[in-house]
Amino acid sequence: MKGANGGYRCAVTTYDTRAELGDSDSPAEDQLTDAFYTIVSEGAQRLHRSWREVLSTGLAGGLEVATGVLAMFAVVSETGSHLLGGLAFSIGFIALLLARSELFTEGFLVPVTAVVAKRASWPQLGKLWGGTLVANLVGGWLVTWLIMMAFPQFAPTAIESAVGFVNAPLDLRAVCLALLAGSTLTLMTRMQHGTTSDPAKIVAAIAGGFLLAGLSLFHSILDSLVIFSALHAGAPFGYADWLGWLWYTVLLNMAGGLLVVTFLRLLRSKELLQRERQVASNDG
Repeated sequence: MKGANGGYRCAVTTYDTRAELGDSDSPAEDQLTDAFYTIVSEGAQRLHRSWREVLSTGLAGGLEVATGVLAMFAVVSETGSHLLGGLAFSIGFIALLLARSELFTEGFLVPVTAVVAKRASWPQLGKLWGGTLVANLVGGWLVTWLIMMAFPQFAPTAIESAVGFVNAPLDLRAVCLALLAGSTLTLMTRMQHGTTSDPAKIVAAIAGGFLLAGLSLFHSILDSLVIFSALHAGAPFGYADWLGWLWYTVLLNMAGGLLVVTFLRLLRSKELLQRERQVASNDG
């Protein structure tokens, strides 16, 4: 529509307004859209890795998160505070973030979204989960041996912390602790993918470490490293006790991450998923 001076004032105004708003009428929607496509892209890249890449990345993840266990033992030994120990443990999550390594329980949002968007397959997801879980545990076992050989004074702290996990009965409390651990770490992942700011991502890592380690939630990888440390230090239990705790913790971590966080994210992004699936089908 022409204005009084013959220019297209209304059209320009509408264009400028759209430029300010983005692709939708809500800046928040644009941010969610950007985060969704970032997650799909990253998830597809992770799921198309070779076995060598999956295992090496998972092994590095176990090695790096063990630095957080070392920091936690040091703080708890000196202060007796598990809350402060949880803050110290966040060093491990910061190492994972900056080194671009991976924990098994970080695979409940990003890769799953890529699979649902038809950018990868379910067998590829199984390879990522299985390879990362085993590699995390192997890397963590090795580094916790080094930790206990280098710092034998941390043995009482490691054993005391580990006994609380392996001796826990499989009751409602244990189920809730494991569900919360899975949902907390998946939420941490979602928070980190919702921003491009490295300081904000580090804040999310600190928050995740505080909740998981400070409150002694049942986390399959983190707490396995604590249990390994105790076993290296001569704990009054064995690997069979660890496996008896691990199997249900893994399943409940998955349930917490997939049902409490990932499902809601997928539901929230239903239209974007449908669009991405259509594009993937056309590309195929």
